[in-house]
Amino acid sequence: MLAQRTRLFASSGTAAARAAAKAASDAGKEVIDLTAGEIWSDLAPSIREGALAAIERGENRYTDTVGLRELREALAAKVSRETGQVWHTDEIAVTSGAKQALFNAAMVLLDPGDEVIIPSPYWTTFPAQVLIAGGRPVHVDTRASGFVPRPQELERAITPKTRAIVINTPSNPTGAVYDQITLEHIANLAIRHDLWIIFDECYGAFAHAPHVHHPIVSLVPEVRSRTVIINAYSKTLALTGWRIGYMAGPKSVIDAAKALQSHTTSNPNVIAQHAVLEHLQRGDGSYERRLSDQLAQARRLGLDILSRQTLAPLPSAQGGFYFYLDLGSLLDIGPGSATPRSADDAVNALLAEAGVAGVSGSAFGDHMGLRLSYGITHDKLALGLERLVETFESWTKASRNVA
Repeated sequence: MLAQRTRLFASSGTAAARAAAKAASDAGKEVIDLTAGEIWSDLAPSIREGALAAIERGENRYTDTVGLRELREALAAKVSRETGQVWHTDEIAVTSGAKQALFNAAMVLLDPGDEVIIPSPYWTTFPAQVLIAGGRPVHVDTRASGFVPRPQELERAITPKTRAIVINTPSNPTGAVYDQITLEHIANLAIRHDLWIIFDECYGAFAHAPHVHHPIVSLVPEVRSRTVIINAYSKTLALTGWRIGYMAGPKSVIDAAKALQSHTTSNPNVIAQHAVLEHLQRGDGSYERRLSDQLAQARRLGLDILSRQTLAPLPSAQGGFYFYLDLGSLLDIGPGSATPRSADDAVNALLAEAGVAGVSGSAFGDHMGLRLSYGITHDKLALGLERLVETFESWTKASRNVA
């Protein structure tokens, strides 16, 4: 018999979508995979050279549990530049990707029964990790407010058991970028109610103009003592498989995370650590600019193609690299139609009819949402979205015929 905690969570919905796409491909179907939360790109030269140099030096031994001191120093300098505040090495922990940083935060901040406010739609791992830590996710629906929570609705969700608020900007899956005023309200809310803020900015490098990413501690410095910043190189350097992330926060939190990590994974991959350190020390920003330009072009291409369909409103795609579509119009289709009636049905039909794989919003707490990644090559993106538009329009015509 399995432990009772295994009933609290299932496999990641995004991982399941990737698996479904791969299964269809393995079965011989031509599939355009728009499920993955990663960018199609070569390695940054500095990353490649840093990794090879570390291998040549024989870097194969343990580092400090929370990462090389030199890497934490470089990360502290990076966070200092980005926030306009001074951060120290003992306020940084290097982790095996952002997921471990988030897991560390949940485990060291939450007691059983604590409530954590999570705006919805949400990245599937947020509530799962709260549940694993013994907490209770409390979701605040943002669909009616452009996927950015209204501070008054967050405040209404606060109870004596509330311990933390999770903020993810730019958002996965919606691509929403939180504006300065909203973040200031959230920071002051946390201060008034003595709450932690878990601030996930993994997509912070990809806020599309005129939208701007704001570190919350820059806007309200007083909230720093109750904020844990989560970031990673999975997106900004296209290193999803290398599993390098970090958390920045008060020394007491980092010390507790270090103790926890010493009993879970110990230090992150040593070669990946040296590679990222090399990039931080001598990278000139050109790789990041090229990646941002690549995504900006993909975004423009995708929005142009999606504008040709009438089933779903055109997504704003303010940040990150996802198009998040509202398929609510499917609910208006008559019961006599074979057209999908939910995002789950739509995802299955798109894969079967068009060979296009996306992620159903049900993975993110929204049964009428659809997430499509535009981090893939432009030719595949264009082909996949053109197929999707054609399929959407066939559903629209079919529903009109039934009506």
